Amino acid sequence: MIGGPMFVLSILFLVIVAPIWIVLHYVTVWRGARALSAEDERMLAELWSSAGRLEARINSLERILDTEAPTWRTRT
Repeated sequence: MIGGPMFVLSILFLVIVAPIWIVLHYVTVWRGARALSAEDERMLAELWSSAGRLEARINSLERILDTEAPTWRTRT
């Protein structure tokens, strides 16, 4: 039987090697997708900068309101 050993090796490959190979492949793909892309990093930096500017504006407005209307914080 010439095809017997090749058949057994094929079955072993399909049952053991192929599933492990597929799982390891997708694990590496998922790890790569988990990292931020350059575009995501740029957008995050812009958002961080924008949040800093908005915080500075809010602090300025609160200082102005504290000066011009000292009771504005207690109003409902």
